[in-house]
Amino acid sequence: MNTVTAEPTQATTTPIARNHPVVAADRWVAERKALLAREKELVHLRDEIARARRALPWERVAKDYVFDTPHGRRSLADLFEGRRQLLVQHFMLGPGWEQGCASCSFMADHTDGMSVHLAHRDVTFVAVSRAPLAEIERFKQRMGWQFRWISSSTNEFNKDFNVSFDPQDRVDGAVYYNYGMTEFPNTEAPGISVFYKDDAGEIFHTYSTFGRGVEVMMGTYQMLDLVPKGRDEHDGFYKMDWVRHHDRYEAEAPKAAAAVASCCAAKP
Repeated sequence: MNTVTAEPTQATTTPIARNHPVVAADRWVAERKALLAREKELVHLRDEIARARRALPWERVAKDYVFDTPHGRRSLADLFEGRRQLLVQHFMLGPGWEQGCASCSFMADHTDGMSVHLAHRDVTFVAVSRAPLAEIERFKQRMGWQFRWISSSTNEFNKDFNVSFDPQDRVDGAVYYNYGMTEFPNTEAPGISVFYKDDAGEIFHTYSTFGRGVEVMMGTYQMLDLVPKGRDEHDGFYKMDWVRHHDRYEAEAPKAAAAVASCCAAKP
């Protein structure tokens, strides 16, 4: 079962400092221009890393994965829907879970708006979970999402891409995740994987990212990083304990809260 069982009041951890510097316009512009220079360095570094990411060698996908979808059984090759690139969200929804991981749902909340744009850049998006299709469909309907979400319950896709763990996969409490042995509290983990299909129909795994790498799907975080209070998260093991399913936020303003059990832990 999903370990998220409580819905405590949202926490706000960092009040706006009353003694924050306030300066004249010319000083503000000077400070802003200094920061802009650093922001440009970051943009150029991000471009450099993106080029290195695209230059990574690929690995051929030899296994014939078949998934349960609302339109019947479909192979990995079918998921591309005529495009060359496939972007997969490894969504934490295990068999028998009452609901999907709140953090994975936070990621998925950003998906419907971008899917049409991805399609016009030769990219198909799909979410994959180990839960049976009926359980996926029930939760998807509750959340009101439109993106494609399919089940890997009858294949080894999740295990092969190191986002699902059985008891025998644990060694002294640790599992192989994010390219190393790490302690992870659940049987399912978040991730994003990318595949390419060439003109001959061969499929290649080109990239996967886990842990905090999945923040690439969390556009809300990019907006929070612009505002004075930032992400307003505490320094504990699981920083995303403020996140709720979008139909579970309280109506009133945030208040102090007790800790919530995490469904996933996004380490660096």
